[in-house]
Amino acid sequence: MIREPRRARIVVVDDNRFDRELVRDALETELGSSALLEELSVECCESGETALASLDVEPADLVISDLTMPGLSGLELLERINREHPETDFVLLTANASLDSAVAALRRRAFDYLRKPIQPGELAHAVQRTLTQRWLVRENDRLARAVERLRLLRETADECLALTGCLEAGEVYPKALQILLDAMTRRRALALFRRSSELLSDGIALRGFAEREAHQLRRLLVEEKRVPIERSPDIEIEAAGPIHEVLREAGIDTARVLAIPVRGLEAEAGVLWILEDGRPFDRSRDPERAEIVAEHANLALVNCERYVRAKERAFIDDVTELYNARYLHEAMQRELQRAARYGSNLSVLFLDLDRFKRVNDRHGHLVGSRALHQLGHVLADCVRQIDTLSRYGGDEFTILLVDTGLESAVQVAERIRKTVEDHVFEAGRDGTLHLTVSIGVATYPIHGRSREALLDLSDKAMYRAKSIGRNRVCTATELEL
Repeated sequence: MIREPRRARIVVVDDNRFDRELVRDALETELGSSALLEELSVECCESGETALASLDVEPADLVISDLTMPGLSGLELLERINREHPETDFVLLTANASLDSAVAALRRRAFDYLRKPIQPGELAHAVQRTLTQRWLVRENDRLARAVERLRLLRETADECLALTGCLEAGEVYPKALQILLDAMTRRRALALFRRSSELLSDGIALRGFAEREAHQLRRLLVEEKRVPIERSPDIEIEAAGPIHEVLREAGIDTARVLAIPVRGLEAEAGVLWILEDGRPFDRSRDPERAEIVAEHANLALVNCERYVRAKERAFIDDVTELYNARYLHEAMQRELQRAARYGSNLSVLFLDLDRFKRVNDRHGHLVGSRALHQLGHVLADCVRQIDTLSRYGGDEFTILLVDTGLESAVQVAERIRKTVEDHVFEAGRDGTLHLTVSIGVATYPIHGRSREALLDLSDKAMYRAKSIGRNRVCTATELEL
């Protein structure tokens, strides 16, 4: 631990100008060049009242005061300092020494009692003892705080180990909330976060709220987006702001919140709020606990982002750089669950290049692979960012159209068919190629409710398109005719 620089501010109080300047000169001569002190400041005051006013402006380490003065006496000044400035030490000087006055001063917490006329060496020794004890007490306090901080770090860090096992970012925020609530013995908290790997970009985690309150918070924070996620990176105790307005509108009363921003290195970011709920935050401990948890949460989010990137690489087709069939199956299951929950539509387009084997046979597989890569870009330009485009295998592609009914899906399929037909594909030294696709369309829930059923029906509809002439669109409805 780095030692604090040893500085001392001393206030000398005496109604006699000669005596107070004598004390000042003795202190500056004996202590000014001492290795004990790195900086010494001495102020002279002519009365106890003036000294108290000075202490109100700037605290002092030590007051050296005469016993007998007009106005406040030395003992009365000592009593006032004990009440109003208990951190300040006191040495009493007097020309009329008596055992009773000495005992009275020491009982009132004076550190020492010296007789006038002062002896510079004796005064310096008394002041050195006073300051040394003061510094030792201060250093002990610092050591005690450091030990407490280490204990706090260890306890909180042990709890934060639960965050290291999170592979999905959505798990980090509720776990971090619970760790904070347990560490601070609080009851209510919430988190708002951006989910980089989900189509629905914002998420929320709640702890300690009634069902009605939780419903209101989800509406205000996720649906209406009343509070921005992007904010200052500092951990702050806030008495007002957008989150307070949301809490009030949701019927939740709290004076202050502890706001804790967290983020990864890429898109993952969020804010955790701990509610004060009538018990003031511990300004020395709670922000420090929050900082420890935030550091672990940030690392956990970085790990989650890396996991998502690694997972995506496992789901990417090498030739087209589109998603592969494995990713399609997971995305389709997720989108079907969402469609069932919200009562929305989901359409599947199954595409197959017409007579693509002839391209490979005539121009070679290298040209064929380049044509597939070009087709991937063409298809990506025809769909929305929220849709899922994948290479299913060989020359087959699939597209999941989110929130899209059959009629709209057919329109998209027809636009894709026409765009591919009109596109000129590069064939290297062989010049250019023209390709066409046959597309099958199936829609949830009218054609099927499972992943297997929709893929099977869209595949069969695609084969029907091939059987009736290629370069056309057929729907699963036509299979029933």
